[in-house]
Amino acid sequence: MEEGFRSLKVWQKSYNFALEIYRVTRVFPQAELYGLTNQMRRAALSISANIAEGYERQHRKEYIQFLMIAHGSLGEIETFLLFAKDLGYIDEKAYGALDNQRQEIRRLLRGLINSLK
Repeated sequence: MEEGFRSLKVWQKSYNFALEIYRVTRVFPQAELYGLTNQMRRAALSISANIAEGYERQHRKEYIQFLMIAHGSLGEIETFLLFAKDLGYIDEKAYGALDNQRQEIRRLLRGLINSLK
């Protein structure tokens, strides 16, 4: 049985990254539930979701478009992570680990986009 998008390393890493963002944001202040917490979770989850949706499209151009949307979400999450660190919601160590994951996903995503062009 073919795994499809689930066999892609970039999807696997972005899926696990979203899980980690959900874990980290559990301890954010309750006042942030509909603010930063929600924004971070949506941006992180949209990375793997857009990779999956693009993969299931019928045309390469559409696939690339969804991968570019996922790439944009990585930019959002970069800003949100920095903001959370600067507010003291995450410490330097957690920020560094999450940002390293984000950078790896970005590298893999760019590689996939370039291979499809």
